[in-house]
Amino acid sequence: MKRIIILIFIVLFCFANLFSQDRITGKSFATRSEVIAQHGMACTSQPLASQAALDILKKGGNAIDAAIAANAVLGLVEPVSNGIGGDLFAIVWDAKTKKLYGLNASGRSPESLTLDYFIKEGYSRIPSYGPLPVSVPGCVDGWFELHDKFGKLPMQEVLKPAITYAENGFPVTELIAYYWQGNARYLQKFPNFKEIFMPGGKAPEKGEIFKNPYLAETLAKIAGQGRDYFYKGEIARIIEKFMHEQGGFLSYKDLAKHHSEWVEPISTNYRGYDIWELPPNSQGTAALQILNILERFDITSMGFGSSDYIHHFVEAKKLAFEDRAKYYADPDFADIPLDWLISKEYGIERAKLIDPNRSAQKVKAGELEQGNTIYLTVADNEGTMVSLIQSNYRGMGSGMVPPGLGFILQDRGELFSLEEGHANMFEPGKRPFHTIIPAFITKNGKPWISFGVMGGSMQPQGHAQIVVNIIDFGMNLQEAGDAPRIRHGGSSQPTGSKMINGGTVYLESGISYETIHSLIKKGHNIEWTTGGFGGYQAIMWDKKNRVFFGASESRKDGQAVGY
Repeated sequence: MKRIIILIFIVLFCFANLFSQDRITGKSFATRSEVIAQHGMACTSQPLASQAALDILKKGGNAIDAAIAANAVLGLVEPVSNGIGGDLFAIVWDAKTKKLYGLNASGRSPESLTLDYFIKEGYSRIPSYGPLPVSVPGCVDGWFELHDKFGKLPMQEVLKPAITYAENGFPVTELIAYYWQGNARYLQKFPNFKEIFMPGGKAPEKGEIFKNPYLAETLAKIAGQGRDYFYKGEIARIIEKFMHEQGGFLSYKDLAKHHSEWVEPISTNYRGYDIWELPPNSQGTAALQILNILERFDITSMGFGSSDYIHHFVEAKKLAFEDRAKYYADPDFADIPLDWLISKEYGIERAKLIDPNRSAQKVKAGELEQGNTIYLTVADNEGTMVSLIQSNYRGMGSGMVPPGLGFILQDRGELFSLEEGHANMFEPGKRPFHTIIPAFITKNGKPWISFGVMGGSMQPQGHAQIVVNIIDFGMNLQEAGDAPRIRHGGSSQPTGSKMINGGTVYLESGISYETIHSLIKKGHNIEWTTGGFGGYQAIMWDKKNRVFFGASESRKDGQAVGY
């Protein structure tokens, strides 16, 4: 019976592949052209946001102004992924100082909520929705940190596109309508959700005009009165009162104490290119670990889409993710052996554990010396580039909608572990393990590519695959994102769950019958799926011709625009 099921799966998989052949290029996957421009570039997951960013650049704003404008628009037009109730991370290449800067704008857990509460109430994990997974939203503070350090235009001008769309409305796209309707099915039970996000008693459909006057007013007051209006003013008071009424713990004090943190990006050199990520509490370290392991193998000769490449990639991911599950946490609360985790020596050690002919069914973390999201990137005519990612975490967030404000609070606290002694164990005032990660590549100390791949645990896997596609397989910026992706699921998690039976390898169409058959023989559990492979945006600087190349996700509504 098992052989019959496998045979049926392979036949269906290969049938799908018949339609993935590009008739023009001869590649086994279709790809769009890159966008090329001289003066500025914006790549986001939604055309209205890309256009807003481009408008800001044309008005004399810089990459930071445009990125904030795009993020604000995305919070309105793509509420299924992000908004001002969530967190933010960014990497900035500043053309003036010729240096990379990292911003961690993630929020902390409520000071009055303790691990004992969860234990006494009988929780084995933090729930996905409701008041308990809510942590301080860091997005707005992140905007102002970026703007204060690098911004050019007044914040009123930067947030104007989002305010205008919120007041006058925008047409909902097919993809966002699909996710919106899915979220509404289980979030409509929470107070205020229907009033704002289900006009007429239902989630909007494709083409419907959606308005959010509450959010327009909130953004206008933030633009006029600054970040303190959110964290120490009227918004903070409304949030505290609402959360208390819902049995939650987030307080005015938690919001008033919040601050973002400028951090040093971390990197590894992969075949002559420096790949940059942000340190924990985010998971960017995992992408660097995967690349350090893969560098020990001749990936180019294996070939894209081959069983050897996919096998080695998956095994490297398993090894990196066991360390991710054990060590990644808020560095203010955990002693993370970060230098060793991303060292070449450790990469060599871990690479030796890969059996080229067999899938590992169980993997241990190294013994050391001790979702949904939006991603966007913008570049301006001065050469400043920003790589920015922002999220509610699980879809539209916790379902907690403070009255009259027009946004949903995130549920990022779900990612804490309730296991005593775990590095990512819940503690008051602590930042949870974070999945969202921006990335950047430099060559010889010069900026090259600003990029990101959104989507929960797919993100570090996606980052590593983009790097490999460009550097090892010679793909251009758009091809690197369009190429069929690999996603391994089932690794141990920072919440405490453990990998069982080697996990599952999910593949997009475009992988050959021979490859699938070979992977099954190596012991991999293979599934074909059409979702969960993340969303990609990227900008490349061509210093020879002095132009920007832009690429955008073909699986979503993404758009790359320049001028």
